[in-house]
Amino acid sequence: MTQISAGKIIWLYGRPCSGKTTLSGSVAEVLKNRGKSVIILDGDDLRNGINSDLGYSLDDRHENIRRVSELAKILAKQDYWVVCSFVTPTRELRELVEKINSGMNLSLVFIQASLETCIKRDVKGHYLKAKMHNLTDFTGISSPFEEPVSFENSINTDEISIDEASQKCLDLIMN
Repeated sequence: MTQISAGKIIWLYGRPCSGKTTLSGSVAEVLKNRGKSVIILDGDDLRNGINSDLGYSLDDRHENIRRVSELAKILAKQDYWVVCSFVTPTRELRELVEKINSGMNLSLVFIQASLETCIKRDVKGHYLKAKMHNLTDFTGISSPFEEPVSFENSINTDEISIDEASQKCLDLIMN
């Protein structure tokens, strides 16, 4: 396998409960075992901390992604491999990630899973709350998720194990 260059941003995006967080942990572990300095930035973690002042409106989602993109860029410039796990529900937000990180070593990877699979994986009960109108602006129910135009950089977690998904992700980001 080709040696990986220093400093990279790996941006995993997809519906809530599609497997982004699980996959980010698996990929980060492999990269650490290969001697990389790795940091995981996860949507839930950041929304409980530096982005706790933000909600889920389109404006707040934009600010959330803007802040995280800037943070990822700073870390990647310091030769960290930054594994980001964020819903990033619109093409506009993914374009923002690309714009902020232009010139950086960036890989956006769509973590694809059917809505049915995401609902089955939802241990927090968010999908049920959203369907009962107790949770507003929830991606996939009361707020849209725009799939990418191309599925070239995607991993369907409906169809493969976490180990297979991790290997596929590593193959994608090495290119």
